[in-house]
Amino acid sequence: MTALQTRRRFLQLGGLSAVSCALPGCASWSARGATSPLRIVFFTDIHARTEWQTPQALEIAARAINREHADLVLAGGDLITDGFQSSALTVAPRWRTYLEMHHTISPQPYPVLGNHDLVAALPEDGSRPSDDPRRQFLEHFKLARTYRAFDAGGVHFILLDSVDITGGDLKYRGFIDSQQLEWLDHTIARIPQGEPIVVASHLPLLTGFYQRTMGAAAAAPANRIVTNNLEVLDRFSEHNLLLVLQGHLHVDELLRWRGTTFITGGAVCGKWWRGAWHGTRNGYGVITLRDGRVDWRYVTYPWEARRP
Repeated sequence: MTALQTRRRFLQLGGLSAVSCALPGCASWSARGATSPLRIVFFTDIHARTEWQTPQALEIAARAINREHADLVLAGGDLITDGFQSSALTVAPRWRTYLEMHHTISPQPYPVLGNHDLVAALPEDGSRPSDDPRRQFLEHFKLARTYRAFDAGGVHFILLDSVDITGGDLKYRGFIDSQQLEWLDHTIARIPQGEPIVVASHLPLLTGFYQRTMGAAAAAPANRIVTNNLEVLDRFSEHNLLLVLQGHLHVDELLRWRGTTFITGGAVCGKWWRGAWHGTRNGYGVITLRDGRVDWRYVTYPWEARRP
């Protein structure tokens, strides 16, 4: 076994241990003071489905991700397409398609919940809404809840559930509810000041997308960003929030604000399997954390859109 393989295996075991010990008061694996770079793949907005040869595209994407030899892989949400408005029966083939990709990737990705991953929240076929639209996500990944924390490679990772079902015209909004904020307070309180933190959220906590595409005075719709982002970000004001990873917008974007790097990670599906979206092709991101520095590159994989 090579040194890289040994290190990757150590990180995998540490991450799995920490997930099971994410509750307040439970000790978790940590490698504080680690000086080695941590290599992360962040892929998001897969929108898995069965049409237009997309399963083949996901197979190609998974092989490309594996060639990055990451220490840690994060999946940023919208793993399937149109779960929110579809029945469980309708989306079952889409889950199978995504999970084939998921289980092909090594190390196994840590998934974040996206709005499309809620199943039968507001069905459009007249069927009864699910009592718990998050249930399938939890069951597929054997999770107790949709937000959690773990440590790996001397870095503290916090994965958020940023979707709030509202109904109405927007159907949902980006929002971190009070229960999750209370959990976040407990989680942050256990992290020593100065130690690096990475947050992952499907809906963005900070973005310039609407100002760039619609003009400097444009406001983001409530279902495109986390509306109470200041309540979240201000909780890290005395801590080393090194990086925020986010999806939802399908563009490759990097912002820097007072020591924190915000990366919006493009989309595996590009423009919902129709090619590029605002100049961002289908792809994923590779991040290297080293000595408090964030290195980012967006990687496209070879796929020509089949969707009309």
